[in-house]
Amino acid sequence: MNIAAAIEPRIVALKVSDETISAQLTDGRTVSVPLAWSWRLSDATPKQRKNFEIIGEGEGVHWPDIDEDISARGMLQGIPARRPTSSATPQRKRSRKQQTG
Repeated sequence: MNIAAAIEPRIVALKVSDETISAQLTDGRTVSVPLAWSWRLSDATPKQRKNFEIIGEGEGVHWPDIDEDISARGMLQGIPARRPTSSATPQRKRSRKQQTG
């Protein structure tokens, strides 16, 4: 077994409430972060929040209905997902060369 793999945090169970995302890890710890850390989960319906799968042998969690992923490492390191800004750059126009040829 790879030593690095043995020390990576792994999720074995997950609960999502109206306020928190709580992950139970293989080493017995429970890590909770505010639901607001994931703007997609904050905007999701309770039904969408309940539809998740633990992925990568517990490395993270995926919500297929809203295309959201959260890693155990991200929860432990305190890395929230940033909401895109409304001033996102528009699609670039094709250059004149691309348009003509």
